[in-house]
Amino acid sequence: MRPTGRLHIGHYFGALENWVRLQNDPEYDCFYFIADWHALTSDYADASAVAQNTIEITTDYLAAGLDPDKSVIFQQSLVREHAELHLLLSMVTPLGWLERVPTYKEALENVKDKDLHTYGFLGYPCLQTADIVIYSQDNTQLFVPVGEDQVSHVELSREIVRRFNLAYLKLRFPPEWDQNQDVWHGLATKVGFPHEINVRLMALHPSSAPDKKYIFVEHYNRSSLEEKADYLSAGLRDFVDPQSMVLREPQAMLTQTPRIPGLDGRKMSKSYGNAITLSESDADIRAKTKVMVTDPARKRRTDPGNPDVCPVYDWHKLFSPPPTLEWAANGCRTAGIGCIECKSAMADNLIKWIEPVRARRLEFEKEPAKVLQILNRGSDRARDVAQKTMSRVREAVFGWDSKRKEIFGAAGE
Repeated sequence: MRPTGRLHIGHYFGALENWVRLQNDPEYDCFYFIADWHALTSDYADASAVAQNTIEITTDYLAAGLDPDKSVIFQQSLVREHAELHLLLSMVTPLGWLERVPTYKEALENVKDKDLHTYGFLGYPCLQTADIVIYSQDNTQLFVPVGEDQVSHVELSREIVRRFNLAYLKLRFPPEWDQNQDVWHGLATKVGFPHEINVRLMALHPSSAPDKKYIFVEHYNRSSLEEKADYLSAGLRDFVDPQSMVLREPQAMLTQTPRIPGLDGRKMSKSYGNAITLSESDADIRAKTKVMVTDPARKRRTDPGNPDVCPVYDWHKLFSPPPTLEWAANGCRTAGIGCIECKSAMADNLIKWIEPVRARRLEFEKEPAKVLQILNRGSDRARDVAQKTMSRVREAVFGWDSKRKEIFGAAGE
């Protein structure tokens, strides 16, 4: 999450609740971070609050139940490999892909108080992809827990990874083909190499299989990504070295999230000022919920309402026990209770729910050094994984390990 301030109950039910569940499942190794570089994509002009907000969000993570012994909690900018992979991914990502991202276009149209015409904002999907796939591991699936509205972001990440792997994958042929001069012309014809390449292959001496292989591989390596994709589809995919596919395509893990409207009925957001934070006091909870919007059809106390269109009832479903839910629904439909009573009962149950979360938060607030230590240790653990990924990525892109061995021998320099 971006460090833009303390987290609210929408963050909890929209993400944190599921994160806690996943960290307790032995099937998953979980990485959760504070995206301080992402904060700069829109708020680069004033980064003065990023450091404190990073501490605040880490505190909220811990208060919500994330456990540094069960998951890796870290700070994005402390794992600098994210930036390196972001740079490499940006080299292969078409500009048009970024310009067509719906959230990018919407932000340019709707955000008027910030200058978003920067590469940082345009290119954030590349950084977001790096954040995910830098934790790729061999023979391991990579999942991103998201709601339906975020699936398109994961799909774009998949496309970027697919294009990156296409650019740097290597072909591996059976060793006996090094001595078989007959296979290269037939394979080149099958996958659709240009006529002039086939002519060169046919013109070589029958005993020159290594030369034919060199011409074949050289043409493939110098082809455009679109041409490479066509060649792979036509039959070369069978000869891809799986070790050269260094990045995993992420999979969206769809999570069901409840409807959590804000106090004013719009989407809950800190920027709208319509949220209840995880650190909210009892008095503030009662004051804020007292003025929540309700079913607009209930203009008078005696008017019956529809709980299914009332934000207060949506909150009842999150915090209230079944008997209270039934009481609120029936009372609303029959005008047996007023909105003030309904809000008050909901606030009572919200306060009961938030009390242990707030208590844990207060304990961590007293020890900011401990929070930072947790963040630093988690960042070290995350960097251990990220460095291994980047070693594979650098070799796939530049081949320096192979070149050094070629020059200095297997023992190195």
